[in-house]
Amino acid sequence: MRKNNSRDKKLKDQWDRLIIFLGERFSGGEALDVEGVLYLIGLQELGQVHRNMKKDDNVNLIHIGICTVLEPYGYYRFDFFDEEGWPHFELLEELPPLKPGEQSILMKEALVEYFLKREVIQ
Repeated sequence: MRKNNSRDKKLKDQWDRLIIFLGERFSGGEALDVEGVLYLIGLQELGQVHRNMKKDDNVNLIHIGICTVLEPYGYYRFDFFDEEGWPHFELLEELPPLKPGEQSILMKEALVEYFLKREVIQ
């Protein structure tokens, strides 16, 4: 039990540092939520940051973010880029049924791992 508390505290600390960093850099100091961070990852992965996005594009960017951060967990695999440069992913395994709190922890863990791997945070 103590190990989980330690792991949870470490994740919370890493998440807090990530949110501060991204908030200062991208939202004028305002804290981003999970969807906001997924949106930024989607933009990064799309690589078309100067493109004017439509409302539907915003949903697609969040989806790209989800697929990207859950790919190392074996849920998705990059498949191809379409003619407009949008990445597409193949669903490899359905996510297990998770309670909202568990889903939030999984996403925060995956987001922290994404930025740790890219050495944005430590």
